[in-house]
Amino acid sequence: MSMFSTGILVLTSPLHTLPLRIAPVLSSAAQVVERTLYVHLHPGLNLGAGGGQPRPVFIQPVVDLSSLITGLYSNAANVCGHLDVRVLLTNVRAQPNNASSPETGGTGVACNPFPSPQPLSHSPEVVLTDFALQDSGQSPLVAQCLQRYTGHCYVCTPGLASVLLHPQLQKLEEEVEEGQKDDWNSRSERMETYSEVVVGGTFDRLHGAHKTLLNISCLLANKRFLIGVCDQELLKKKVLKELIEPYALRVQRLQEFLQDVKPSLQYEIVPLSDPFGPSVIDAQLQCIVVSEETRRGGEAVNKKRLENGLPGLVLHEIQLLKDAHHTEMEEEKISSSSLRSRLLGTLLTDPKQNKSHLPLVPYVIGLTGASGSGKSSIAQQLEALGAVRIDSDQLGHETYRPGKVAYNRVLKEFGSDLINEDKTINRRALGRKVFGNKERLKALTDIVWPEIALLVKERIQQAREEGKQVCVVDAAVLLEAGWTDIVHEVWVAVIPEEEAVSRITVRDGVSQEDAVRRLQSQWPNTQQVEQANVVLCTLWEPEITQKQVRKAWDLLQKRIQQSREGAKPPS
Repeated sequence: MSMFSTGILVLTSPLHTLPLRIAPVLSSAAQVVERTLYVHLHPGLNLGAGGGQPRPVFIQPVVDLSSLITGLYSNAANVCGHLDVRVLLTNVRAQPNNASSPETGGTGVACNPFPSPQPLSHSPEVVLTDFALQDSGQSPLVAQCLQRYTGHCYVCTPGLASVLLHPQLQKLEEEVEEGQKDDWNSRSERMETYSEVVVGGTFDRLHGAHKTLLNISCLLANKRFLIGVCDQELLKKKVLKELIEPYALRVQRLQEFLQDVKPSLQYEIVPLSDPFGPSVIDAQLQCIVVSEETRRGGEAVNKKRLENGLPGLVLHEIQLLKDAHHTEMEEEKISSSSLRSRLLGTLLTDPKQNKSHLPLVPYVIGLTGASGSGKSSIAQQLEALGAVRIDSDQLGHETYRPGKVAYNRVLKEFGSDLINEDKTINRRALGRKVFGNKERLKALTDIVWPEIALLVKERIQQAREEGKQVCVVDAAVLLEAGWTDIVHEVWVAVIPEEEAVSRITVRDGVSQEDAVRRLQSQWPNTQQVEQANVVLCTLWEPEITQKQVRKAWDLLQKRIQQSREGAKPPS
């Protein structure tokens, strides 16, 4: 079956049977769509009726719809985590004087929510449905009816394809126990909705739990939806904060998602530099959406509002989504921190294309990181896996030896009083001359760094002559020195500053103040990660670091194989 980048899934089953169908339907859809899957809800839609072309109608925001959305995103995370699933709510709206219709399963009104087709950020190339055929002879009629229906609702790619999913669900409705039907009847009451709703969060790498929060908030909001996005101070204590997407990118992805989901709402996205933001001063807000984990934060918001003379907000609590794929070091819920931890060891950005001047053998990794980051232990593990380790710090010592080019230039620049009795340079005394003086430090690095780079190139050439496949250049100053042009990829080891300070004080016997000053003289983690192709972190137990390194190594071997196959002339 052909694969499509973007698809739209039209769910027609009654709401009380959909929870049983969601997982197999999504699994089947994932065999057809590979990037973005929109979900359009129209319970009771009959695509096989001969009485004319069915039209979209408004669906009431009932309690079961909220539960369905939660279950849909939860199942999507489990069975098709690679897909960007988005539940569309343009046709979900509270209607006064609702006239129930058999076509809507008793939840809609006969009114057109799509006066003109709604544009989506990704135009659907295929429409899929769970509609159950009475017999196979219906297929052409149902497919044509489905295409027309979808084209009436959304702007689609010309030549929209259609796929009728058959996950052996025909008898599911019969299998729904009477008790479940009673439960549906008891939970199909309308949801309370509000003019203005507020939520807050980091919204890093928008995932199913975020989408559940946003979708249910859109269900609750009739007019305005205010979203506070954590920035600056609120990010400092986050796990792997260096891998959090930039604020502007997180906002862009939020805007795109929300505009797809419910374009009729007025959206306001603001940065949060404290836990409350505008939620404690905006008199128009009526409801705040929280989870069981953030409920206390919602209660704190209400306390502040009362102190400010404002009425408290209704706290609407949603479920946390369980992460079926979490590891021992990850949270049980779906979370951005778990997603960031899974990025460790993977290729975050493709190596720059201007590496054509470098031979493919050996493939050279430039490994860097701040003091205390565990960079050297990672280099040792890579060496154990088969890489040639090139220690630039050790090569730096060589440049200061008598007779070397740098030796004479350093003495000329900084004075012969640096010579020890054995004619070597007193590096401690040299350090005192450049400490705190950027100009003098630059004068030193301008002498030493080019000489170290020459020695690194010599070691790489030696490894090439010996037939070695991979070299790892262990270099704290890799980025500052501009050595990225001699490596194929940049790997960066990161660690929270407080942990780095603790490690430095224990390892080197220096004060915390000296450790902090040392770190401040180096590139910060965030700046280094911006240049990284691969990021690793040694914050946790050694076994976890070993798994990261092994993962990075195995993925590296695949990239090397692919790059060499791509470089072969066609046979």
